[in-house]
Amino acid sequence: MTENYENKGYDEKDFMFEAIVEAKKSMENLEVPVGAVIVKDGNIIARAHNLKERLKDSTAHAEIIVIRKASEYLNNWRLTDCSMYVTLEPCPMCAGAILQSRINKLYIGTFDQESGACGSVINILQNDNLNHWTDIKWCHDERCSDILKSFFKSKRYRACK
Repeated sequence: MTENYENKGYDEKDFMFEAIVEAKKSMENLEVPVGAVIVKDGNIIARAHNLKERLKDSTAHAEIIVIRKASEYLNNWRLTDCSMYVTLEPCPMCAGAILQSRINKLYIGTFDQESGACGSVINILQNDNLNHWTDIKWCHDERCSDILKSFFKSKRYRACK
């Protein structure tokens, strides 16, 4: 079931907020707080958050899960005319999945200076040698970086106890 935001004045900040809601679900389950939503025609068609620890699956990143859900919803692996909103810059694996799914536009909440694959460390999504180009929009949303800082600060605190 889609969530209809069409013609209600929703914009990229509202969709990023929905990705943050997903990231908070990750944090509540002691997962790295990353959330993602996929939007088509003004509707959220899929949402997900990291489940790597819970599922014991190194591929259970928010981006991979949300792509699977959107593909199932559309009954198509091609997610053309879709946009993804994600709280943290995707890693190389997730950037590859975004590229392969043909997502047109990616909105990113904050940089990943250690393994970001959308411009921070490397840029898989805008590589002329590959067969698809994804438009990247950096949102620089402080809420996205704050939730990550809070999570890792709390993790360090728990480790010291």
